[in-house]
Amino acid sequence: MIIGIAQLNYHIGNFEKNISKITQAIEEAKQHGVDLLLFSELSVSGYPPMDLLEREGFVNKCYHGIKQIAAHCDTIAAIVGGPLKNPEYEGKNLFNSAFFLFEGEIKEIINKSLLPTYDIFDEDRYFEPNKDFGIINFKGKKLALTICEDLWDQQEFETDFGKSHIYSISPMEELAKFKPDVILNVAASPYSYLKEGSKRDIFISKAKTYKIPVFYVNQIAAQTELIFEGGSMVINQKGEIYDELPFFEEEVRFFDLDKVVSQKVLRTENEDRSIIENIHNALVLGIRDYFSKMNFKKATLGLSGGIDSAVSMVLASRALGPGNLKVLLMPSQYSSEGSVTDSVKLAENLGVEYEIIKIDPIFSSFKEALHPSFGDLPEDVTEENLQARIRAVLLMSISNKFGYILLNTSNKSEAAVGYTTLYGDMSGGLSVLGDVYKTDVYNLARYINQDKNIIPCEIISKPPSAELRPDQKDADSLPDYSVLDQILYRYIELQRLSDRIIEDGFEPELVHKIIRMINANEYKRYQAPPILRISSKAFGSGRRIPLVADYNAI
Repeated sequence: MIIGIAQLNYHIGNFEKNISKITQAIEEAKQHGVDLLLFSELSVSGYPPMDLLEREGFVNKCYHGIKQIAAHCDTIAAIVGGPLKNPEYEGKNLFNSAFFLFEGEIKEIINKSLLPTYDIFDEDRYFEPNKDFGIINFKGKKLALTICEDLWDQQEFETDFGKSHIYSISPMEELAKFKPDVILNVAASPYSYLKEGSKRDIFISKAKTYKIPVFYVNQIAAQTELIFEGGSMVINQKGEIYDELPFFEEEVRFFDLDKVVSQKVLRTENEDRSIIENIHNALVLGIRDYFSKMNFKKATLGLSGGIDSAVSMVLASRALGPGNLKVLLMPSQYSSEGSVTDSVKLAENLGVEYEIIKIDPIFSSFKEALHPSFGDLPEDVTEENLQARIRAVLLMSISNKFGYILLNTSNKSEAAVGYTTLYGDMSGGLSVLGDVYKTDVYNLARYINQDKNIIPCEIISKPPSAELRPDQKDADSLPDYSVLDQILYRYIELQRLSDRIIEDGFEPELVHKIIRMINANEYKRYQAPPILRISSKAFGSGRRIPLVADYNAI
C-alpha cells in the first residue's frame, strides 16, 4: 500500500482555497499510484475555526466541501478533516471528525475522542467526544485512524499540586484490540519551541508500544497568533523515524508501507536546525500568513535603533519583502546619534524605505498645551509615555493614510513586567516579538547576522534603553535580562510559586518584585495586539488570568 502525507497550509473559512489545495494534491497522488492520502485535522474548514463552528452555514459548507472532494476519490482514498453535525445525538450535536473518502463517496467517519481543553485549545466548547471505537478495512489492511490528541493520551502537566495526566482514557488502547496494521494520526498541532522533541517522543513511544508503524500529518500554517510547523512524520514499528517532512514548508510525500516496515531510513532533518532558527522561521511564517490571509500587503514600524525594532524589521522584510515595508525613525532630544545612524544603516542594508520625523517640536507643543494642568510639577513617567504615544500617533497616521499595518515590536520580557506604554509602543495590528524573551531577541539578532552583518553590531552591543529621558537604561528599572528572563520563565511557563523560584537561587526580594510587576500589569496585556505564539504559554488566548484579582495570596 502506498500512503501519502499532504502537509498543507489552510485558510480558516476559505473553502474554495482549501478544497482546491486538497483536490490538487489528490490528483497529483493519483499520478504516483497512491492508495491513500492523508490530510490534517479539520483541513476543510481550517483549524481552529472557534465560534464559526456555532454557525450552521459554516458547518454545512464544510460538509458540502467534503462531498466535493469525495468526487475526486475514485481510484484513490483520502482522509480529510471537518466538523460533523449529528442532530440526533444526545449532547453536543457536533463532532471533530475525519472522513474516509473512496469510490466517490464518504465510506467511513471517525470522530475524535480526546478533546483538548487547555492552553489555546477549547474543543470541549464545541464538540462531543467519541465513545465508539473501530478500525477501517482498506485493501487488505486494518487502519487505526486517530485524530491528534487521540494518540497523545499519556500527556501530563506539572503544577504545584504535582504531576497530573490530562486524559483518563486511551483511544489507541481500544483500537489496538482490533490488531491494526498501521496507525494514522491526522493533527493540527501548533508550534512551540519547548515541545519540538516531545512530539517525536509521542509517536516513537506509540509505535514501540504497539509495534505498529505510525503515519502523522500536521498542517503548516499561521492562523492569527497560532503557528503550525508541519513536521509530519513516518515512524516504523520499531519506533525509528523513517522520514520527516520539513518544518514551515508545504510538501506532499508518498511512502510504500512495506518499505516502511522492512527498511530503516533515518531522516530527521528538522533536528539539525537550532531552536533559534525554528523560532525565526516560525515568526516569518506568522507575519507572512497574517498578511496574506487578511489581504494586507504592506507594513510599517518604528525603528528606534534598539534590538527589538531591528529584529522585527528583518523578520518583516523577509516575510513581506523589503519593498512592502516602510519604517519611521522618530528621534527625540534624548535619542543618541547612534540610534539614528544605526537605524539608517540597517534600513539601507535591507533596502527598506525609511523616513525621519523628529518628535521634539510635537513633544514641546504637547507639554505647552498641558502646562495649565501640570503647572510646575517635575517631569516623570508621564512625559516618557507622552513621547511613546506621539510616536504611535505618527505610525498610525502612516498606517491610515497608506494602508500599512503597524507591527508591534515589544518583547515578552517587557510585556511581562509592564515596561511598555499603553497606546504608545504597545500599539499595532500584530505583535511580532511578544512571545520572545529579550535574551532570545539577542539570539535572533545573532542568528540573522551569522553569515553577514545585516543588523549593525552597535545595535546588538549597546545597553538596551527606551531613550525617553537623559542617559536612560533598561537596567535602571529592571534586573539584567539574563536574570529577569529566568524568573519570568519559571513563573509564566512553569507556573511556579515564588518560594520554588527562590529555591532555584534567585534573590527573594527580586522574585517578589518581579511577580508583583507581572500581576500588576495584566490590564495592559488585555489590550495588546495579537501575539505570534512560539512558546507553550504565550500571553493571549492561552493564558487566562483574571484582570481584577487579589494576587497577594499567590
